[in-house]
Amino acid sequence: MANPVEFNLFAPYNKEAAIVGSFSDWNEIPMQKGDDGYFRVTVDLEDGTHEYKFRVRSKSWFFEPDEWVDVTDPYATDVDGKSSSENSIVQIHGGDRTVDHYVWQHDDQPLPADRELVIYELHMADFSGGEDDPKVRGKYVDAIAKLDYLSELGVNAIELMPLKEYPGDYSWGYNPRHFFATESSYGSTADLKQFIDECHGRGIRVIMDGIYNHSEASAPLTQIDHDYWYHHEPRDPDNNWGPEFNYEFYDDQLDTYPARRFIGDTIRYWVSEFHLDGIRYDAARQIANYDFMHWIVQQARETAGGKPFYNVAEHIPETTSITNADGPMDGCWHDSFYHCLLEHMTGEVFDLERLKDAIDCKRQGFMGTTNVVNYLTNHDHNHVMAELGDRQILDEAAFQRAKLGAAVLLTAVGVPLIWMGEEFGEYKHKVQEQAKIDWTLLGGDLNRGLFEYYKGLIALRKSNRALYTENINFFHENPEAKVLAYTRWNDEGSRVVVVANFSEQFLAGYTVPDFPENGTWHEWTGNYDVDANDSSLMTDLGAFEAKVFVWQ
Repeated sequence: MANPVEFNLFAPYNKEAAIVGSFSDWNEIPMQKGDDGYFRVTVDLEDGTHEYKFRVRSKSWFFEPDEWVDVTDPYATDVDGKSSSENSIVQIHGGDRTVDHYVWQHDDQPLPADRELVIYELHMADFSGGEDDPKVRGKYVDAIAKLDYLSELGVNAIELMPLKEYPGDYSWGYNPRHFFATESSYGSTADLKQFIDECHGRGIRVIMDGIYNHSEASAPLTQIDHDYWYHHEPRDPDNNWGPEFNYEFYDDQLDTYPARRFIGDTIRYWVSEFHLDGIRYDAARQIANYDFMHWIVQQARETAGGKPFYNVAEHIPETTSITNADGPMDGCWHDSFYHCLLEHMTGEVFDLERLKDAIDCKRQGFMGTTNVVNYLTNHDHNHVMAELGDRQILDEAAFQRAKLGAAVLLTAVGVPLIWMGEEFGEYKHKVQEQAKIDWTLLGGDLNRGLFEYYKGLIALRKSNRALYTENINFFHENPEAKVLAYTRWNDEGSRVVVVANFSEQFLAGYTVPDFPENGTWHEWTGNYDVDANDSSLMTDLGAFEAKVFVWQ
């Protein structure tokens, strides 16, 4: 039985539009335009899957005036990404549009608060498939099979690189063409929902990387009326990745901000449909509109309802204004942490003030622990092992320095983020081509040791509430020996002390003065007890080694 289904297209200044589809043998059905700027048409459709496109007289400056062009529905939740036609796909069930029939299982599972997060960033295609067998992998279902591994590692948030449909079958996702459709090469929408649901069942939050600065050059809105949604030309040509949304443009006649309206609809759809727990906003510095960002963050939060939702900006270089009292975001990527730690792990510099700035973001003007996301590397940078290898720091020496970085990352003020494979010493350089992480590395003793080291520190990070706070005191600084010690604490009596040696020297029987408390401390990474007496503690510090002492 066929039921009436309405199709609509918001194109207020275009003269004419029609729909063509599998239901009309691809013949045009004219659409009628209303005073609200929408073209509409109602078509009788049977239950099932139907393909269609809009045909519209374009107002984009790169076409002939009022030239007819075929465009994918900008709001299509599924697109035939396999063919060059890129038809919009609509599923009808019981006379209504549906995305899929997934039934959520774990919505009642409590999830960690923002300050408790340890984030794992991954790229869906490259996360799985580097196993020791010939299978290709790289889909949502393959990532589900890896969730037990991530649970063992202990991370409690996953940040997914962009998942919106992009041209072709492999990309990092920063070229989104279809903003409501999921990337078809990773699997179905139901597969993605199952991945997120399985994460929730394990107490893992899911944060999505969202691209709201720009779209891919041939995105539907660019074809319909480019300058209605986008800036006519890039404002910063050196940092341009495609047509840039114009969040300043206001349409007086229809009382709307077109670009804000579209992205607001996009974010509300993704948060509600896929039960997201946070968004990373790519290229926030290029968006450069706090008014829009305040509004969009509020839209995301309201859609998420009462559950925790983390809004993080990639604003490079970082700025306190985007997160502090009047700032729109909860947090921002802490790029100075990455640069500072890399230079100190490689031994190129020793700058106490810079180190303290990186470890305690309050010294840079940030207000609290969720205002920065710290990382030793991410998808934009090489793995630590690649950087060390480039400097001829290899084998055990490289793993020792990677552990030093991990110890600081997981005890610094801020939310820690781990780029996939970093926890077991992935060493490949960053490339834009397909690059699976090499799971066979886990068979190596040093790699497995690094994994266990990360696992132990993540467990400490999650269980010791001193590390949830903004409290930090750098109580011992020795610029000659390149040693820095700091303590973290909370008001309930939890205390952690980190003593880090950033030199190539083995420091035997090193005395750490002004130790915060006399008595027995547990050295976390080596699992032994040591006593502090007369406000000092003696320990051996290996080259580029950090010791982590936990108050008993």
